[in-house]
Amino acid sequence: MAGIFGAVSKQGNCAESLYYGIDYHSHLGTDYAGMAVFGEKGIERKIHDIRGENFRPKFQHDFPRMKGKYGIGVIGYDIQPVLLASRHGVFSIVMNGNVANLDEIVAELQSQGATFAEIQPDSSISPAEVMAELISRAPNLEAGIESIFERIKGSVSLLVLTRDGIFAARDRSGHSALVVGRSETGFAVTTETTAFPNLGFAPVFELRPGEIVKLSDSGVQKIKESNNGSGHPCAFLWIYTSFPATSIEGINVEQARYESGRLLAKRDGAAGFTADIVAGVPDSGVGHAIGYANKSGIPFARPIVKYTPSWPRSYMPSDQSTRDLIAGMKLIAIPELIRGKRIVICDDSIVRGTQLRRLIKEKLLAHGAREVHLRIACPPLMFPCIYNQSTRTTKELAARKAIRKLDGKDTPGCAAYLDQDAPAHAQMVETIRQDLGADSLVYQKLADMAAAIGLPADRMCTFCWTGKAS
Repeated sequence: MAGIFGAVSKQGNCAESLYYGIDYHSHLGTDYAGMAVFGEKGIERKIHDIRGENFRPKFQHDFPRMKGKYGIGVIGYDIQPVLLASRHGVFSIVMNGNVANLDEIVAELQSQGATFAEIQPDSSISPAEVMAELISRAPNLEAGIESIFERIKGSVSLLVLTRDGIFAARDRSGHSALVVGRSETGFAVTTETTAFPNLGFAPVFELRPGEIVKLSDSGVQKIKESNNGSGHPCAFLWIYTSFPATSIEGINVEQARYESGRLLAKRDGAAGFTADIVAGVPDSGVGHAIGYANKSGIPFARPIVKYTPSWPRSYMPSDQSTRDLIAGMKLIAIPELIRGKRIVICDDSIVRGTQLRRLIKEKLLAHGAREVHLRIACPPLMFPCIYNQSTRTTKELAARKAIRKLDGKDTPGCAAYLDQDAPAHAQMVETIRQDLGADSLVYQKLADMAAAIGLPADRMCTFCWTGKAS
């Protein structure tokens, strides 16, 4: 998962808009960030490790010295942007997505004599550099971008910075978003529309799946029309990953979360359930909790607060010790709002269960909560995402752990557990509930999740819940 942003200035210097536009994607990545600007001396690139430090302080002394009319940037988990001298000239690239067959492509390119220099700290080859190599081998940049879409399994949206402007391309499945905006002084392209308002940009259009456009000081030119209709945007964009102010396909994220909570409360109300307060796990669980409280009439409260925005989402780090540290440190309990209360806790999802297990035991029950009831805004996560960087193995997922406990093995396909009305599914949920220590656990129905977002389930990517690729 990464956030990418590009800026074009008709007045000659895009660096300030680029700097703040990238920063508005800080919730999408915590490891590395970079920006590249085309100016009088060509492309200048800056990359920093932002683990343990926010984006702005790392780059606050860089962007005033980076002057040029075109620029791109990224916040994510790989070292980007990549800079490459090719037969198409010097260009820089940033990407958002996941290439499931990266090793296969790398092996083929190396067998043809390719070498790679952008090595990641874990000794892996930069996916962005591999994409740049594919572009460099095509007759031109446009054909190179199309060749990426033809070759990869997974999903890649990207920005390519050249002396002539910025090429922007949305992944062919439409899994992630890419939006073009306009201001009085230029143009921009962004993963999330949150980056636009405070920088003076207004959304003009959202790229369709597989569409390629070119942004320059003379305007926005469509290079290739979409060949994949409306695509299948990731449902998790609304449920969890996106910032509340962002809109995707014209649907605001916060409104979708309110509706999600409302539908969870509607189910509970029909079952005669009640409690004393409703709370959301900050930050993304809060919208679901507000929707739940508004529908149920149970007061919304904040018995758990997040200390600062500087702690990343606890499911993102690759090692368990870091996840445990984040889960324990970033949330602080308010005992006066907890003691003796029956509490509904709304959250966007259960990935590994690390955060919720500690939250229930160490912050709610330890401070005297009478009951803790979990309400989750999506179905159980069953399959690692193949389209973006998140969980990589089934062993990590709480639902798969429950299945292994019930079956004694990791059941391929999990067919018996996917039907949310089946007894096997109920057994799996009960096993997860026991592991977390909650008094009750209810997951959102897949149909209700789709209804909350406002798109049919077959118009979105639901791979991590169903195992069906879009």
